[in-house]
Amino acid sequence: MVKVLIIDYGVGNLFSLENVFKKFKTDVKILSKPKNIQEYDLIILPGVGNFSEASKNIKYFKKYLEDAIKNGSIVLGICLGMQLLFSKSEEGKGEGLKILDGKVVKLPNKVKIPHIGWNTIQIVKNHELINGIPDGAFYYFAHSYYSIPKNKEVIIAETYYGKNFPSIVAWKNVYGTQFHPEKSGKYGTKLLENLLKNIKK
Repeated sequence: MVKVLIIDYGVGNLFSLENVFKKFKTDVKILSKPKNIQEYDLIILPGVGNFSEASKNIKYFKKYLEDAIKNGSIVLGICLGMQLLFSKSEEGKGEGLKILDGKVVKLPNKVKIPHIGWNTIQIVKNHELINGIPDGAFYYFAHSYYSIPKNKEVIIAETYYGKNFPSIVAWKNVYGTQFHPEKSGKYGTKLLENLLKNIKK
């Protein structure tokens, strides 16, 4: 059975995510301390909230996450969790995890902020994470900031809202989605299924 860890660092609704992974028949746990996280096959960084506050709480996990990634655990950052994979954010002080090189900036003022609701993804690169997911698939977003990776090769899909921004990133065993797959219906479910298939291989 695949072991899934949802990190509780004080932001977001963790229980909707927990329920999704229970439906996949995984062994899912929610933990607020970085204890034995390298034992898990999949580590989820959830989150809706403020980068500065989240960065304070997540810093205690940084070394443990780095070790888990080196040991082959898959990490998925969702929404704010994806932004925390990068180095810094315009939203405020504090450092990200620096697992991916890049920064987080605010969406353009010409659009209504925050960006809340359904929007499409445009696939820019084939990847096993999006197997069976069509170009133009709808996902659910809730954010005011977006990531700018230094290495554009990590971008798997983009979304347009005032400008194009990365909505899915992937680098080795580290993944990020700016949208909420757990709130995104069949294509959100499909993406998570693909992620779990990678672990079972």
